Amino acid sequence: MDAKHTTPATDDPVTDPLAAGVNALRTTLVLRAVLAVAIGVVALLLPGLTLLALALAFGIYAILDGVARGVDAVRHRGRSRWWLGLVSGLVGVAAGIIALIWPGLTAVILATLVGVWAIVTGVGEVVATIRLRRAGGTIWLMGLAGVLSVIAGILILIRPLDAAIGLAILLGVFTVIYGVVLAALAVTLRPSIGSAAVV
Repeated sequence: MDAKHTTPATDDPVTDPLAAGVNALRTTLVLRAVLAVAIGVVALLLPGLTLLALALAFGIYAILDGVARGVDAVRHRGRSRWWLGLVSGLVGVAAGIIALIWPGLTAVILATLVGVWAIVTGVGEVVATIRLRRAGGTIWLMGLAGVLSVIAGILILIRPLDAAIGLAILLGVFTVIYGVVLAALAVTLRPSIGSAAVV
């Protein structure tokens, strides 16, 4: 009779929905961090990349990052304002597609595209951090990544670069720092944040 009243242990990593949610979020963050650092390192090691190559590199990264955001948002539709992650992901995919379809964009137009993408991405992460501020711990790293993204976007829009090399260096520095911050957040995430986390 006692067996009927037994409930599964909530601290079991297999059955605990909070732990599962954090594991899914950590996987998404690690994927995005690796992509960001990879693109950043390439841009810094080869700043002489032609505008065409830079546009293609940004396009691929923006699409993959956007897909990761969108999938994460759709998989967690039960959380509040989940659609913000979806919108952010769609913007990233759209920016990536534009860069791939028209890789011959001038440096100024490409810089503007990167700037808008960085601002939208950053705002989404800052909003997520504000909503998750009670989670404590290292969740502030998500806000830091968002602020860095917004600052980079604003700087690019204020002074659109007219040289592909300058844009490559800026994009490289930003994506490396951004990726490192995302990786740090992924490593330090704890189940207390739960499946409501949004990136």
